[in-house]
Formats: sequence, structure tokens, C-alpha cells
Amino acid sequence: LHLVGRIRGASNATWFGRIQTAEGELSCVYKPVSGERRLWDFPDWTITRREVAAFELATAAGWRMVPPTAWRSDGPAGEGMCQLWIDEQADRCPIDVVRPQREPPGWRRVLEAEDGAGNPVVLVHADDIGLQRIAVFDALANNADRKGGHVLADGQGALWAIDHGVTFATEDKLRTVLWGWAGGELPEVIVAEVAALAARLGEHYDPVDRWLADEERSSLRERTHALLAEGRFPVPGTSWPAIPWPVF
Repeated sequence: LHLVGRIRGASNATWFGRIQTAEGELSCVYKPVSGERRLWDFPDWTITRREVAAFELATAAGWRMVPPTAWRSDGPAGEGMCQLWIDEQADRCPIDVVRPQREPPGWRRVLEAEDGAGNPVVLVHADDIGLQRIAVFDALANNADRKGGHVLADGQGALWAIDHGVTFATEDKLRTVLWGWAGGELPEVIVAEVAALAARLGEHYDPVDRWLADEERSSLRERTHALLAEGRFPVPGTSWPAIPWPVF
């Protein structure tokens, strides 16, 4: 693991680097535990571990949405997570803030707002099965920070979800820009995928559980079964801001 440079603007120390594999050199993101910023509502030194747990949860569901993520105990700045770098095609982002008259056809409207000059804008996202899976994944992982910039589209049209350091809390913290389906019925294919995930998690599933505290493991299973019982996309709660700020 060779570090190229630090990514400025990230909440926690984040490095762009390169790794050598049997297939050749790949670009990556490296987040060491030593660079974590302490949070009042999450246990100290657990953010990078939650990133790995998020990847393992998505993998257990059969969802190729979180870039491959591994725990590195031999990182240049100490132990932490290493994640495959995604080359984003910014013009294909499925989430946007636009003028009302420029809403893409068929996209879902999340909220109406005003820009700094008082002109109307709307937060919208695509009506896409891949984005629906990310919305459900966020509900299961209890993602407290799904910003618009945390969903990337690559050159092949695949969607990738990144930045999962504030996930798996025991209390409801879901904050997301993906509310376009709120309260609507889950597609049957996603219900089947979540049911298979619940069966795989069972009472213990080490690839995910090893990164979480006991209470967090139990809460994950409770959310999974509750989502299956409801059969609908979650709706915003009242005890926690429903939209992250900034939205991008």
C-alpha cells in the first residue's frame, strides 16, 4: 500500500493510494484509525470498522454497491480500512439539485428549496432499481449520512455507495437524500433479497458481526426483520433530521 496524497475536505484523515495485486496496480482510498475524528454519538475509533462492516453487509445481500473494502493492519499510518477507488462519471450522477423546470423526466422529487439568491430549486434523484437498493441498504445499515456525493456512477453505468463511517447505530439515525420512494411498497425482488440476507445473518454472521458491538448486531437484525414485516420503504422520522447537510 503506497500513499500518493491526502484527500482534503474529508471529515477524517483520508488518503489516495495504490496497491499491488496479482492483476496489477489499483487505486484505493485508505482511512486509518489514527485519523478518525471523535464523534459525540458514536464510540471512539470505530468509524473505519463500520466502513468494512458496510461492505460485508452489502456483499452478504448480494448487492455489488459498496466498493471492495478490506481491513489493513499494516497501513502506513497504522490499521484502518482500504477501499477500491471508483473513477466517477460526474455527468451521470443519479442525484441532483436543479431548477424546477429542469427536472429530468421520471426522476423523484425529494424536497423543494431556494438557492442563495432566493430562486427555487428541487432535490431530485433517479427512479432506478440500483438506487432503490442503496436506499434499502441505508435503512438496514442505519446510515446517518447519505449525501448526494456519496453515490457515484462509473463509466460502465454501475452505481457505487461510499462513505459509511456513521452507520449501524442502535438508535434511529437514518439521514439520506434518497426519500423519493418513502412509504412506497418495496419491489418484490428487493424483498426476496432482504429475506435472503436475514436468513444469512441468522443469529451470528462473522463477516459483519466482528466489526460491530453486541447491541449494534442486534439492532441490525431488528431493522432487517422490521423492514420485511412492513414491506415498504422507510419514511422520515421526527426525532432526527431526515436530510443530511450539506446535501452534497
